[in-house]
Amino acid sequence: MKEKKFYPDYFSEIIVSILIAVEVLIILALLYYPSIGRQIDFTKPFQPRPEWYFLWLYQLVRYFPGKSAFIGTVMIPVASVLLLLFIPYIDRGKNGRVRAIMAGSAILSAFVIFTLLSLL
Repeated sequence: MKEKKFYPDYFSEIIVSILIAVEVLIILALLYYPSIGRQIDFTKPFQPRPEWYFLWLYQLVRYFPGKSAFIGTVMIPVASVLLLLFIPYIDRGKNGRVRAIMAGSAILSAFVIFTLLSLL
């Protein structure tokens, strides 16, 4: 039996596999093309909505209107990011792991709750 070498034996197999994969991908892309965004209903007034990952911030703006919007849009998000950055330091000491888990869970649950509230 002849020993296979990388070039040209394995190299040609790799090239053929890549070409088959690209052909399958092109065929699937042509058969199942994505829809073009949301359907527009021109009878309703336009209400801009942010993407899902900004919905929690959109909800915070509702709770802090007017001049207090700086608190809801800057101070609370910066405080939550700082809390996430300080979790390694919170984790030290006795019961540190529990406090770190509580801090992370509080931020995550606030994110989820505000996102769900903005969908209502």
